Amino acid sequence: MSPTTTVPVVENILKANDHLARDNRDLLDSTDTVAVNFMASPGAGKTTVIVRTIKALKDRYRIAGVDGDIATTIDADRMAETGVHAVQINTGGACHLDAVMLQNALGQIDLEGTDLLIIENVGNLICPASFQLGVHLNVLIASVPEGDDKPYKYPTMYRGVQAIILNKTDILPYFDFDMDYFRRGVEALNPGLAFFPLSAKTGEGFDAWITWLTAQIEAF
Repeated sequence: MSPTTTVPVVENILKANDHLARDNRDLLDSTDTVAVNFMASPGAGKTTVIVRTIKALKDRYRIAGVDGDIATTIDADRMAETGVHAVQINTGGACHLDAVMLQNALGQIDLEGTDLLIIENVGNLICPASFQLGVHLNVLIASVPEGDDKPYKYPTMYRGVQAIILNKTDILPYFDFDMDYFRRGVEALNPGLAFFPLSAKTGEGFDAWITWLTAQIEAF
């Protein structure tokens, strides 16, 4: 009997993706475009946070958007309603964006005329963490209704980001959400991570997030 051979398909896919991600980053850097990748589970309020962020920054920066979704243009349309150029990526069932998808989208954007590129990844707390895009910042949006145990259940997602937004704090009184427990889980995975509890609906806490994001943009 011949020995069993293992084919490292996933490893090879990720290596190829990382190579393309570096190409994306080189292109973004060459055009002085700062790219921010927003990730979250479905229903966390990702699009609402993004739209409010665009409105807060569009008078200061030239902004474009990329939306990744399994189907429809609903979220890209919401970005476009703010007046920015938005590109829709329909993944055809894939649970994440990858570097080649973003590369194709970048070809549809005037990067020389863009200061800030906002990317809305597919709603998922697993796959997006494994596929690098070549962006400058990765931001995770959690939300109160999801529960305070998510850092413990999805550690990879919480390790690979530069900031966490905890959205929907306006409904904290109605949920059994232990903020200290949530923060301990985050800190164990990503010590000193920038953390912004806020409500995208009411605007409470949003100024701190915008101040931080602006400082990051200016630093690149």
